Amino acid sequence: MTCKKAIGVANDMKDKYGSNLEIKIFTTDSEEAKGYNFRSSTNVLFNDELIPIDVATDRNKLDLFLSENI
Repeated sequence: MTCKKAIGVANDMKDKYGSNLEIKIFTTDSEEAKGYNFRSSTNVLFNDELIPIDVATDRNKLDLFLSENI
């Protein structure tokens, strides 16, 4: 369920930030994910830095994070 929530929040942020935000979604066994040492099934990165899952799954927290980092 966490993965679906993170995807929903990410899509909401894409709607809000438009071309300022690029979203890519991969499975943990994809080629793109192999370079990272992910420890869980849901991982969200911003500029190659891991975002805490409680931020990535909360619209308000992620919006605040992005507003400070974009």
